[in-house]
Amino acid sequence: MTKKILIVDDEKNMIWALKKAFKNEEYKIITAADGIEAIEQVKSNTPDLVLLDLRMPNLDGLEVLKEIKIIDNKISVIMMTAHGTMESAVEAMKNGAIDYISKPFDIEELKIQIRKALDIEAMREQIEFLTEELESKAGKVIIGESSKIKDVLEIVNRIAKSNATALITGESGTGKELFANAIHYNSDRKDKPYVKINCGAIPENLLESELFGHEKGAFTGAISKKLGKFERADNGTIFLDEVGELSLPMQVKLLRVLQEKEIERVGGSEVIKIDVRVVAATNRDLKKMIEEGNFREDLYYRLNVIPIELPSLKERKEDIPLLVRYFIEKYCNQMTRKIIKIDEDALDILTNYKWKGNIRELENVIERMVILCQDDTIHKKDLPKEILFAAMDVAEFILPESGINLEAVEKSFIKQALDFSEGNQTKAAKLLGITRHTLLYRIDKYKITN
Repeated sequence: MTKKILIVDDEKNMIWALKKAFKNEEYKIITAADGIEAIEQVKSNTPDLVLLDLRMPNLDGLEVLKEIKIIDNKISVIMMTAHGTMESAVEAMKNGAIDYISKPFDIEELKIQIRKALDIEAMREQIEFLTEELESKAGKVIIGESSKIKDVLEIVNRIAKSNATALITGESGTGKELFANAIHYNSDRKDKPYVKINCGAIPENLLESELFGHEKGAFTGAISKKLGKFERADNGTIFLDEVGELSLPMQVKLLRVLQEKEIERVGGSEVIKIDVRVVAATNRDLKKMIEEGNFREDLYYRLNVIPIELPSLKERKEDIPLLVRYFIEKYCNQMTRKIIKIDEDALDILTNYKWKGNIRELENVIERMVILCQDDTIHKKDLPKEILFAAMDVAEFILPESGINLEAVEKSFIKQALDFSEGNQTKAAKLLGITRHTLLYRIDKYKITN
């Protein structure tokens, strides 16, 4: 992205000389002849760096510097003066100037100072990116040896080096973000920004600003310029989680970004070219949404260049023991306790449980058990009640030759369900696969008291 430099000086010859000196540099040069014009240029053009003369009529450089920092504190400012004193240099630095140069100066020295100032800003942004990435990567790895997971990883490895847009689909809790991470960190962009946004977690009226940024004064509360997620992800990757939650107007705006590779900040008129690799994810059925008129077909095909469908946990049961042991070790380490074991009966029940919340649900259950387990081994009795109850599959019961008392069996299961759910009738009914109304009828029929 071309950097913009604003040159502010009341001497026309100085402006002419600097514009000529920067002619072959990859900068966009803007000029202002006094402090008032400089402030207007900052508001309308948002430069990356300002070369600011200290002594000017009407409004001097220090006053302009203070105004610039109020408008946008991230703009780098280098002060220039023919009247340089240590006092004025200190005052300028106190008020936010990044550097100071005295006239007459060597133009090559000034170019070095400009590059350093722009590099410092780039480093500051990179530190923010890396902090976010480290937080997102902490403790998150892909665990699995099943054929389904190996197939997905093979696709990820094949497409990572390309710039193709990918759409990751799968049930909630299947690890869509982990596979998006894998795409980025195995790509040629791995050392570039990686920006994530949950499209369903941000209010509609703020989402456009989050994605594309805004200019100062674009709306109430926009007290300074803000870079959007796409602009921050330039040359890197952006992960659009829950893309199915976007409204139709936002889908139109996203489609334009994917087609034109450019954005406009809210409240701005400048077209900003970007180079961003897009990875999107959703647990929604986008094809069904298209049929219902809730998702644009053209956007779907733009996103679905590389489709990646993640299996649910019940489709990869052979990975559950690996995941269980991984999460046990993870939470034991977090709690600085000796690694505990899990016995085969308990592991068998966990392996055959229908994990509707997929890996996220499994991880939460393991964390709870590690916290509550007082032994060095997790036993069947330590499993959550709802999992134990689900393991009691009536279809596996064999009718004895002497027969059974069906009402007694039914009464026993109702009591157990109420015990497991601690008297919560709605939960008990769910465990039994009946409605709460039916449960109340049978509680009354068998005269069961909580």
